[in-house]
Amino acid sequence: MKSELLSERIKLVQSERKHAPALFAFWSDPEVTRYMNIETFSSVEEAISMIDLLNKLAAKKQANRYTIIMGKSEEIIGSCGFNYLDYDNEKAEVGYDLGKEYWGRGLASEVVTMMLKYGFQELYLNRIEAKVAPENKRSIKLLERLGFLYEGHLRQSEKTKEGFIDVRLYSMLKEDFLRKLEVSRQI
Repeated sequence: MKSELLSERIKLVQSERKHAPALFAFWSDPEVTRYMNIETFSSVEEAISMIDLLNKLAAKKQANRYTIIMGKSEEIIGSCGFNYLDYDNEKAEVGYDLGKEYWGRGLASEVVTMMLKYGFQELYLNRIEAKVAPENKRSIKLLERLGFLYEGHLRQSEKTKEGFIDVRLYSMLKEDFLRKLEVSRQI
């Protein structure tokens, strides 16, 4: 796994324990965690445990998580990564969260695009999926704007604190991503 990814505005770095206080601020906010498959955190220790778990999964090449940092200010604004990695089938599921003060600035689009480039061009994945709660209109709009295709509604597919929930399944294929990238270069 690459430990750092860069764009003009954003740096993605492998999540570390030292990021726990900042990530806790987001993961303890019910608005941020509303559509995440985690309980809202009540202590920094929970954030440390989550980072440790995610790093164990990364060491096994089963998942990875990056801390999202604004490039110039070095301010932590959220996290993103692949919730699972399936190298046998060359696919992964992308996930992301931003502190609510960073919503609506195009940062999530930039982060997901960075993950798509990394997944398709460096991990040689063929497919990247995203699972979204049907009520999460912001994420649905983001994925559709980026060119993800809606594949269907999965009934009672995820277990949360409230019980089983439905999710919408979106995907992007490598060939679609490369085609879109080529078109954007021609413009």
